[in-house]
Amino acid sequence: MTANQTIYVNEFTNGILDPNEEMLGPVKDGGHIIANTAPGCWGPMITPCIRGGHEVTKPVMIEGAEVGDAIAIRIKSIAVTSIATASGNDQPVDGRFLGDPFVAVKCPNCGELYPETKIEGVGPEAIRCKNCGQDVTPFVFTNGYTIAFDSNRKVGVTLNKQAAEAIAKDGHHYMSTPENSVQNPIVTFAPHDMVGTAARLRPFLGQLGTTPSRPLPDSHNAGDFGQFLIDAPHEYGLSKEELEDRTDGHMDINRVREGAILICPVKVKGGGVYIGDMHAMQGNGEIAGHTADVAGIVDLQVKVIKGLTIDGPMLLPVAEDLPHLAKSLTKKEKEAALNVAQQWGVEEIEDSLPISFIGTGATLNDATDNGLKRAADVLGIEVAEVMNRATITGSIEIGRNPGVITVTMLVPTRYLDQIGLTEMIKEHYHYDV
Repeated sequence: MTANQTIYVNEFTNGILDPNEEMLGPVKDGGHIIANTAPGCWGPMITPCIRGGHEVTKPVMIEGAEVGDAIAIRIKSIAVTSIATASGNDQPVDGRFLGDPFVAVKCPNCGELYPETKIEGVGPEAIRCKNCGQDVTPFVFTNGYTIAFDSNRKVGVTLNKQAAEAIAKDGHHYMSTPENSVQNPIVTFAPHDMVGTAARLRPFLGQLGTTPSRPLPDSHNAGDFGQFLIDAPHEYGLSKEELEDRTDGHMDINRVREGAILICPVKVKGGGVYIGDMHAMQGNGEIAGHTADVAGIVDLQVKVIKGLTIDGPMLLPVAEDLPHLAKSLTKKEKEAALNVAQQWGVEEIEDSLPISFIGTGATLNDATDNGLKRAADVLGIEVAEVMNRATITGSIEIGRNPGVITVTMLVPTRYLDQIGLTEMIKEHYHYDV
């Protein structure tokens, strides 16, 4: 197949990341993926025919990407298109799923698995089984809100009952769901528990990554949510060992935003880059379990890094998102440090650059252990050294509770030279190459 310089994506999976399915593309190494992404989380969560809890784009093959390589994904731009959305804390509804309400929804009346649905009216009982008419939503809000944005997508305000219900009656319009999306718009529920709360927008991608080496529900392509798949009774159940085939594309790390570079493992030929779950804003941890999911337009540039074998993603955040201790020393600071070094007989100080290693696991402690080990494995050093460097030249930060973190630190360029990342990091942070 002839590779294209740019691939335009407006097709979506059924919620399953399946390496056996045909990918879009290929796109040239160095080319662009431009996608109209569908909202994640709540819309797919109340759409039982979507089997993964999210509705991500069909994966795109990258020219020249082989198993054992990595793909650097530069986020050139992110633009929110939704006019409004809704979100809040979730509560599963017993009797409406097989083991996992994100993956295997079952109609409580006719028993159909993954039933098609229709919308009747507004409110939390509006999603009905197309086969028998039964209320079939597997989730309801414990506390929810509808939020509308200004025309520049800079701020949002949560709405009252009257406004929320007006939006609910034309949900696809207000959420700007892409034409090929099949999700029910979550604004249909018209939640309005918080009214008049204003929030800044700073959009990012909750889902960005490469295709795992076995079929996985998209929202469970991570070490924390993936725990629900272990010995699950539905067709996507797997063992603890098989979960290691994940690629951690579902991170919900708010630093995966415009201007950042995400470096992802290649575990299937072509990589299979996919996108989704754009969030309008989110504090570290996504502590409510969900945030404001929106549709949007994304421009990504992809670059294959040959021979960089990694187990999970690495991130080059935008400079302002770096922890204070992980920012490279200024010229003045370097001069002061060198002066101290020479006073004590140390002839030179390390040349180092910042990078984040992403870890996931069942808990935040497990995720931290995973991130530390991944960093050590990639850099060819001991975990103990990673711990020391992250403590005095970096930080451990929560991406998502319960189990996604970043290990960010200054890494000596002698280590980065060995894995071929020095020039990319210098260019990203505008240092002299």
